[in-house]
Amino acid sequence: MSAIAFEFKALSSDGSVQKGVTKAVSESAAFQQIISSGLTPIQIRALHGRRRSGAGRGARSIGLRELSVFTYQFSVLTEARIPIAEGLRSIADEESNEKLKSIIEQVAASISAGSSITEALGPFQSVFGEVYIQTIHAAEKSGNLVRVLNHLAEMLDREVETRSQVRSALLYPISVMSMLVIAVFFLLTVVVPRFAEMFASRGVDLPLPTRALLSLSALIVQMWWVVIPAGAIIYLLSRRVRSSSTASLKVDRLLHRVPVVRSLLQSAALSRFAHVFGISLSSGLGLIDCLEMAGHASARPLLLRDASRMAEQVAQGGTLTNVMPACSYLTGFVRRLLSAGEQSADMPGMCQIIARHYDREVRYLAKNISTLIEPIMVVALASVVLFVALAIFLPMWNMMAVVGG
Repeated sequence: MSAIAFEFKALSSDGSVQKGVTKAVSESAAFQQIISSGLTPIQIRALHGRRRSGAGRGARSIGLRELSVFTYQFSVLTEARIPIAEGLRSIADEESNEKLKSIIEQVAASISAGSSITEALGPFQSVFGEVYIQTIHAAEKSGNLVRVLNHLAEMLDREVETRSQVRSALLYPISVMSMLVIAVFFLLTVVVPRFAEMFASRGVDLPLPTRALLSLSALIVQMWWVVIPAGAIIYLLSRRVRSSSTASLKVDRLLHRVPVVRSLLQSAALSRFAHVFGISLSSGLGLIDCLEMAGHASARPLLLRDASRMAEQVAQGGTLTNVMPACSYLTGFVRRLLSAGEQSADMPGMCQIIARHYDREVRYLAKNISTLIEPIMVVALASVVLFVALAIFLPMWNMMAVVGG
């Protein structure tokens, strides 16, 4: 059984209260350790228990920006040769996010109790991510902790910047489409039923667009109790699809057939791949582990599949240059630079060049994505407005013709 860190309060022989952290396989074993040290325990609490799981559940409220700032502060304090546990506690004292503050304090307590940084971060994998923790693990073993922490902070900063740019670019199209959805919902639930009553009382023959619109309106108004559960089921099915490797590959393949989406997804994935690949190599990991970690960090099932395939071929004795043709996701630019890096023994340097190139590509695409989406948005808006207009006005024209005749 692995040891657990316990935080305790105890009375010393002179009656003063002392606080500390000890590691033991169980609470009773921790109790015995404290007694054997000459103290009388009055409170013992496992740091790996309820408090940690609560922090894990709150991982979603800890953003990339906060992790980036924490990583940068951690690298500065480590470079300044401040003891790690002491440095982490000073970071926690200044942290405004209560969940992140609690996690940092627990990590510091575990390190004070004798755990390595990797072991202390382990229970919070849902917050930091597997790539982050494994990179720290390799950096600890190789002694490159400061440099790797700097690289991780820079990578998280770029990720935050990219996401912010994409969100800003998508804000206008999403706002317009949201207003369109609200307007159509209002028409279907309020306006169309009144027109339906009028058309029914006059006995007007309804054209196909009107019948389709009335059917949709009746579905929403009368069968809302079916529509809402259906939407929930579709959402749950989409989550299952994302968790299934086979289904996620098919979805990813479909997304990469859309011209604009393909460019953005591929550039962002190759940027993350190059960043993590270079950091992993710098931290002392083997080529196979680096390929697998970079594949996972790319967040694209297609690139993960190809990276795993390359790792398998390298494990069988191949060189990176020889196995890269098996990876269809990598562009010719990436292959040439990685091959040159392998020949010159400067793979991390080449990864930085690749990452900078695709970071620029992502920034350019993010800035221009609204321009690229606008034609699609205009066509969608025009189609919806035309359909609704025809569905409402065609019967009215027929009715006017009957009255006029």
